Amino acid sequence: MTARFRAYVVCVLCLAGACAQADAKRAPHPEGAPSASAQAVTATAAPGELAVGQPAPDFSAQDQNGKPVSLAALRGKYVILYFYPKDETPGCTREASAFRDAYGALTQRNAVILGVSTDSDESHRAFATNHQLPFTLISDPNGALAAKYGVPITLRFAKRQSFVIAPDGKLKKIYRTVDVAVHATEVAADVQ
Repeated sequence: MTARFRAYVVCVLCLAGACAQADAKRAPHPEGAPSASAQAVTATAAPGELAVGQPAPDFSAQDQNGKPVSLAALRGKYVILYFYPKDETPGCTREASAFRDAYGALTQRNAVILGVSTDSDESHRAFATNHQLPFTLISDPNGALAAKYGVPITLRFAKRQSFVIAPDGKLKKIYRTVDVAVHATEVAADVQ
């Protein structure tokens, strides 16, 4: 796939609501009413689907610097596992920057942040450097990690979804819909 075509696909994803430009056009939610992102999965899941309260699927991967990362090694901490479509796109940059800004407060609450996309390690290193991201980015080029969490991959782009994993390794919250304008704040409320 050429770079020009990939840029076109990313723009199509933006129009489909995957980026902040589309998120910004959503009507604000009334005070006290849950945002689209807050409508996380809480109902009983269909067979084979992930559900709040069940063990999070284990995984092993490498971060953007080639260091090993595994869910098992993070036991005892909250893990914020967020999937996003593409480095350096408007919505993904906004979401990553919000997690960067919340990083200090989240780490004080015993949380780690793991961002996952199909981009390469090289792309992740540049993205982390460009936006001073202090957290781990994982390359999932074949979508194997996304598949474990039921995150769709369309045209090589992961759908924007997040998972909050409790220190006991169980899923505490599942966000199948994410509003990048408020998501870091929502996740911070989950990590308590």
